[in-house]
Amino acid sequence: MLRDIRTAGILPFTSVVADCLYGKSPAFLDAVEEDGSTIYFVSIPSDTRCWLQGPIMEAKQYTYKGEVRAKRVVAQHEKAPMTVEGVAHSFHDCLWYRRQVSEGTKGPIEYEFTKRQVTLCHDGSPAKTVWLVIKRTCGANPPYWYYISNAPVSTRLPLFIWLSGVRWAIEQCVEETKTELGMDQYEIRKYVGWHHHRLTCM
Repeated sequence: MLRDIRTAGILPFTSVVADCLYGKSPAFLDAVEEDGSTIYFVSIPSDTRCWLQGPIMEAKQYTYKGEVRAKRVVAQHEKAPMTVEGVAHSFHDCLWYRRQVSEGTKGPIEYEFTKRQVTLCHDGSPAKTVWLVIKRTCGANPPYWYYISNAPVSTRLPLFIWLSGVRWAIEQCVEETKTELGMDQYEIRKYVGWHHHRLTCM
């Protein structure tokens, strides 16, 4: 879909937001990055593992079919990768920033955010270096949400907060149009009719 949209050139975009299903897909993330300029901001599970600093690698020899070969592995003295949940709980309260994300029926809706560059772990080896963005509710025993992004190193927190809000708005739009306005019950067979119906629902 991303490749088709880029090829058609009729729907320009600079960012892609998605849930955990896509955050766990290396193939999807590679496809987003193909043009070298698109930013992704995707959810990941709490058990995703990473290093806060890229681990030191060393050469390890092994024998395969009688031939001595070498491969790069994480040095034995390196610490094991942490889960992103462990990373979140290791941050001091002074590293969290409270921001208003929207206006609710009972007043402003606020969350606390923090970000950190990490190196993801894939099959025990370092993979991509990305931004880890963490969101939590305010108050005691807050739930946490975890995201990764390939945004440039110079990216500031407000962009990530905005992207998290955009994704929520998209999800709400789809959910409410399905339940309240019958977006999932239309009987339309041509694109123009479908497009008009969807815009009306939105």
